[in-house]
Amino acid sequence: MNKNIFFKGEGPFLLNNLFDNLDKKKIKIFDIKNLKEATKDDLTFLESANYVSFAKSTKASSCITTEKLKIYLPKSCEPVIVTNVLFVLCKIAKKFYPNADIDFPDLSLKKPKKSFYSKVKFGNNVLLGKKCKIGKNTIIGSNTVIEQNVTIGDNCVIGSQVVIRNSLIGNNVVIQDGSKIGLKGFGFIPLKGKNLRFPHIGKVMIKDNAEIGANCTIDRGSMNDTIIGENTFLDNQVHVAHNIQIGKNCMIAGQVGFAGSTTIGDNVSIGGQAGVSGHLKIGKNVKIGGGSGVVKDIEDGAVVMGYPAIPLKEFIRSIKK
Repeated sequence: MNKNIFFKGEGPFLLNNLFDNLDKKKIKIFDIKNLKEATKDDLTFLESANYVSFAKSTKASSCITTEKLKIYLPKSCEPVIVTNVLFVLCKIAKKFYPNADIDFPDLSLKKPKKSFYSKVKFGNNVLLGKKCKIGKNTIIGSNTVIEQNVTIGDNCVIGSQVVIRNSLIGNNVVIQDGSKIGLKGFGFIPLKGKNLRFPHIGKVMIKDNAEIGANCTIDRGSMNDTIIGENTFLDNQVHVAHNIQIGKNCMIAGQVGFAGSTTIGDNVSIGGQAGVSGHLKIGKNVKIGGGSGVVKDIEDGAVVMGYPAIPLKEFIRSIKK
């Protein structure tokens, strides 16, 4: 992520003021970002060995991590050792972005002024937030809500009863009726009596020529962005959780569900009602059969089916027995 146009941060903070009993030099922290995108002005986090490759090259000045994982950080990055990284990250993120853990209604919504959008066609009862940008020859269907700071490119078709917030939409994108784009993901820390909601400060990026079917839900990222690649088509009723990154030219059939923080390569096809677990890497040119359950990484070019998903030839042999 570059500058966050959807959520205003409360920083900077001094590192030793963010953490109790922390005897560290006075490092000024302007923002909190993931390992890959953090700069010397940022605090980052490392909670899993899956992200060691990013940790080794992070430019962050400091990192929330564990005693076991701190060895993967460069010398320029000050480790902040904790027992539960995600719990501490959630508390610190709420200090930087206190209003990003709940989706408050956009009270700036108004009917579009035709003088501002002379080359855009609107249906009835469309509402726009402040500073929306909509490209030429785009059509917006009736009863659709586009919240503040959203950008939509040229030649797009946005259906009726669509809600878009915290999103950047490319050119020639189709979003069919009833879809909800950029809502907060299902992220929280379970606590006895009251769960701790995790702030979602990322956005959704839908690249050029993509199509989103009717009644899809695409959650914005928590610390990363959720990305739908160029020329990727989602069928109706697909759920894309926070931080998912889907590559180019993918075909996702109806009722597929993605858990958070999984990466999908280019040219991937997924059959209807398949489920993909979180924090996985699905390679390029992969085919996943309908109704499958993917619970581990899949290498490039693989064809899998079943629950748990296994190579197709193994699946066929198993059902013949």
